[in-house]
Amino acid sequence: MKKKNPGRFVSGSLQAKRFGYEMITPTLIVMAIMTAYPLIFTFYYSFTDYDLLQVLKEPAKFVGFGNYVKLLSTYYFRNAIWNTVRFSLLAVVFEMLIGFIMAEFVHRLQRGQKVMRTLLLIPYLLPTVTVALIWRMMLSPNYGIVNQVLEALHLPVYNWFYDIKTAFRAILVIDIWQSSPFVFLLMYAALQAVPEDQYEAAKLDGANYFQSLFYITIPNIKNSLALCALLRTIDSFRLFDKVNLLTGGGPANSTATITQYLYNTGIKVYHFGYASAGAIVMTLIVLMLASVYIKRAMN
Repeated sequence: MKKKNPGRFVSGSLQAKRFGYEMITPTLIVMAIMTAYPLIFTFYYSFTDYDLLQVLKEPAKFVGFGNYVKLLSTYYFRNAIWNTVRFSLLAVVFEMLIGFIMAEFVHRLQRGQKVMRTLLLIPYLLPTVTVALIWRMMLSPNYGIVNQVLEALHLPVYNWFYDIKTAFRAILVIDIWQSSPFVFLLMYAALQAVPEDQYEAAKLDGANYFQSLFYITIPNIKNSLALCALLRTIDSFRLFDKVNLLTGGGPANSTATITQYLYNTGIKVYHFGYASAGAIVMTLIVLMLASVYIKRAMN
């Protein structure tokens, strides 16, 4: 009887791995270039006074940490940081809570789960521009349905996007409405993986709903919760479209975010060096927040 040569299988396995590396290498190179190149040049420009209108006349000069000192001493940028952090914290908390409740509700449905999943995902599938325009019409001070309902109930009406008391809250509500379905989708998928026998055993031991929730459901999906919170934090920190379309950062900079501030200083007036320093500060803040979530998820 002819013996099999084990070396042949080892060689074939190495060739398969080598082929796999060769196939993904071009993609990794392109991704590294697309990510590293802008980051390196943004970091470099943050230490210069690069101005697109002036660089044609004279080259950019090295200013050291001058842009960073100017940024952190500027009230409008500090206010933008505070608005962004406050928005991210509130948005993530409410979106995680609402998304989890939606996922738990659909998960426990005996019928109609597919229909309910589709309906709940519609807000997240809409383009941000479409969402902003829909809500701008709904909250219009002249013909918006929200003010018409409030007026019919003899309640005070507001100029939602131009009142310093309501503009920030309106943006927050719109983002929660659109992004909660994303949390729902991830939480629903995580709930599907929780073993049913654990719930059955808890039920036999006399555990109620909240005991099962805190001792079975949440421990089983805690990594998914951390990942979802991380993704939503990063995404909410980059808030720009809704603010730019609905308020432009106003009124009185009450809705100005870091990205809106960078857009105003970098794209509108071409102060690329100053805006690059702001982008680096924003990246560092996001990395610090991400490290907290990752550390908690790994424990």
